[in-house]
Amino acid sequence: MRKPIIFTIALFCAGAGFAQYKYPVTKTVDARDTYFGVTYNDPYRWLEDLKEPNAVSWFKAQADLTNKTMSAVSGRDELIAEWKKLDKQQPPQIYAPVKEGGRIFYQKRMPGEKVSKLYFRENISAAEQLLFDPLTFVAGKTLSVQGFSPSYDGKKLLIGYAEKGAEVQTIQVMNVDTRQFLPDIIHSTAGLSGWTFDNKAFMYMWIKSADNTDPTARLNPKTKLHTLGTDTKADVDFFSNESYPSLKIESKSYPSAFLTKDSKNYVFAAEGSVQNEIKAFYAPIEQFYSGKIAWKPLCTPADKLVRSFDITGDQVFAITYNGAKNYKLISTNLKNLNWTNAKVIAPEKSMTLESFSRSKDYLLLSYSDGINNHFFKYHLTTGITSEVKLPFTGSASANCIDTKTNEFLVSITSWNKPFTELLYNIENDLFSPSPYNQPLVYPDEYKDLLVEEVEVKGHDGVMVPLSIIYKKGTKKDGSNVCFMDSYGAYGSSMSPYFSTRLNSLAVKGVVIAVPHVRGGSEKGEEWYKGGFKTTKPNTWKDFISCAEYLISQGYTTASKLGGTGTSAGGILISRAITERPDLFAAAICNVGCANALRLEFSSNGPVNIPEFGTVKDSIECKALYEMDGMQHVKKGVKYPAVMCVAGWTDPRVVAWQPGKFAAAVQNASTSGKPVLMKVNYDNGHFTEDREVTFANFADQFSFVMWQCGHPDFQLKK
Repeated sequence: MRKPIIFTIALFCAGAGFAQYKYPVTKTVDARDTYFGVTYNDPYRWLEDLKEPNAVSWFKAQADLTNKTMSAVSGRDELIAEWKKLDKQQPPQIYAPVKEGGRIFYQKRMPGEKVSKLYFRENISAAEQLLFDPLTFVAGKTLSVQGFSPSYDGKKLLIGYAEKGAEVQTIQVMNVDTRQFLPDIIHSTAGLSGWTFDNKAFMYMWIKSADNTDPTARLNPKTKLHTLGTDTKADVDFFSNESYPSLKIESKSYPSAFLTKDSKNYVFAAEGSVQNEIKAFYAPIEQFYSGKIAWKPLCTPADKLVRSFDITGDQVFAITYNGAKNYKLISTNLKNLNWTNAKVIAPEKSMTLESFSRSKDYLLLSYSDGINNHFFKYHLTTGITSEVKLPFTGSASANCIDTKTNEFLVSITSWNKPFTELLYNIENDLFSPSPYNQPLVYPDEYKDLLVEEVEVKGHDGVMVPLSIIYKKGTKKDGSNVCFMDSYGAYGSSMSPYFSTRLNSLAVKGVVIAVPHVRGGSEKGEEWYKGGFKTTKPNTWKDFISCAEYLISQGYTTASKLGGTGTSAGGILISRAITERPDLFAAAICNVGCANALRLEFSSNGPVNIPEFGTVKDSIECKALYEMDGMQHVKKGVKYPAVMCVAGWTDPRVVAWQPGKFAAAVQNASTSGKPVLMKVNYDNGHFTEDREVTFANFADQFSFVMWQCGHPDFQLKK
């Protein structure tokens, strides 16, 4: 390897009246990889070693520059104040209620609180009781509840908590009656898997290391079984490739095992990755404590089961795209398992089947027309299906917390209607106020937001849905700042939701645009596979087509257009601005994948190979190069203003992914516009901590508004 070349990046001047800044000194190295006869240079490879002092110092210097720069921009602090004010005006918010042993357990966050706490009620009418406060549990630390699981008798509670958004849980066990913790404590896990039926043991996901910079930290994980009162060193390797080598579980996958009280005669397991097709196993419950389980396949990827499955007794329900590009719901029996000839419960419709939830006598099916959800109910005995009339249109989800009843909690929201939770009795089709959450409330100006749903012709003639949100009275004369946000991966759709943060910009006259790009599943399985591996360029090309439409229709101009992409959306935004730098004034790569060729060499990279591909395959390697924003940065190009964002404890997208992209654009751009690298040292991929979240997004949004010329966001005098 050649001796590293050290150079100082030039000053930039972002326009009249802007101060000049000097980027931190950035060295380049002669690193390169050759795959299938093609050599890819990687001059910023040294930034991947996040324990090396020079790399650590580089990120710190970048963070300091970003903090100094953004502290001089007006409107940032006002955004935080607005979000805090709105937060304090809301009613208490309850998350994920679970009923066991007659008791109801849930997380709850009071107005203005940083994080949620754990509570329970003896029954729905009883007074709530505080169980766990993550703000006071460890002096001087802000923890957050990552997961919880009550025992089947409701007398014990597993609590998984983490610090600084690290998503690496410490597990402890509470005696609910006494509020005392048992001596059992397990550090550095990837989450809970639930209790055994006798309430004496529980399962959890073991990982080798909590170090998010270690590429091997999450390889070969295991579901372990811990018996209360025993040494954790004696925990049983319950389900893994090591304990069941004949199953050939891939090292990158998460092998999970679980029990369900609705099917007590079996134990279940699954091999989890980002691959949508489900791979699962089952065995008689009698084998649970046998030491060796004769696992049988419940389903394989060839069965094309996706999204979710549910089990009651011997009957299994699952969503499939086999012979149904918009998905259908089918069912088979564990005593005569046959997915090929499974019973069709809900045939394919013109809408896509997104999910289903089960109660005592019904299945509640949720379909999407590409934007809004529509519910249908299926009677388990009669087989009759009928439509459910929702109170208003938007994104809707349903959950039955007690499958011995026919009551569901239904949540509905849309781009301009706040989250509303209702209790729905599916038997008599009655909606009533939720016993948990009251509707969210907002000032009058938030009620004057209009929504347009249009379709835009893409680069290849395919029509791309685009949602546009703006303030009533907005003129389409090109004078508006426009902020685009999209994703396009894993088949995850950009479903409508009321975003306090984005709508706080909309009430200031900003046009919010959400392209429903390929890679999501707004139009079914084909839409997902249309932005997948070799077809991934459609994801950012759809985004570009929507940007061109917004300009052509007078919503904005290129000098006032900004965009953002988060996580896998980093591919979208980094490639959109490297392919069409002339089309955008500013861009945010938020904890984003911007160096796809190197993604599989991070701790969370291998598990993502089914979604993006591997450099070990000649075709997929070329596709990864096309996705790689850093590889497409060219010197001498006038790039938009860019802010890259990293979470220092992020286990999903390690900090060097957006960091290397920032370094490349800083070195290459001749536009004179700022290129900043924001580092959140108190954050991971995200965090529940509202104070950290508000500060993070205030920097991001005010940066885009500043660079797009919004009058409320300019350098302070």
